[in-house]
Amino acid sequence: MSRTDPDIPSLDELRSLNGLLDHRVRLAICVLLSKHDAMSFSRLKRVLEEKDGSLGTHLRKLEDAGYLAIDKSYRGRRPVTWYQLTPAGQTRLQQHVANLMRLLDRAH
Repeated sequence: MSRTDPDIPSLDELRSLNGLLDHRVRLAICVLLSKHDAMSFSRLKRVLEEKDGSLGTHLRKLEDAGYLAIDKSYRGRRPVTWYQLTPAGQTRLQQHVANLMRLLDRAH
C-alpha cells in the first residue's frame, strides 16, 4: 500500500467554499432566488418545507451578509416580505458553485 500526500489543490478548494452557503437551506434559498426575480417568505417556506423560525434565521444570515435585499409590502391588508438576491449574493453563489464543481471534478 502506498501513501501519498493529500491533493493540495483540492484542499485549497475546500477552504475556498463559502461557509455561509454550506447549509442546504441557505444554498437552496440563493439558488431559488437566482432563478426568480423575488420570492415571498410564504412561498419560500412552502417550497423549502421549512418552519417560520428556521427559515427566518437562514434568511437573516443571508441578509446580514449582504446576499439578500428585502422589500416589505402589503397584499390587501396582509403584510408580505419579498426577498431578492443582491448582485453580491449572485456573485458569491456563482463562486461557490464553481468551487464545488472544481472540487467534484477532482474527485473523478
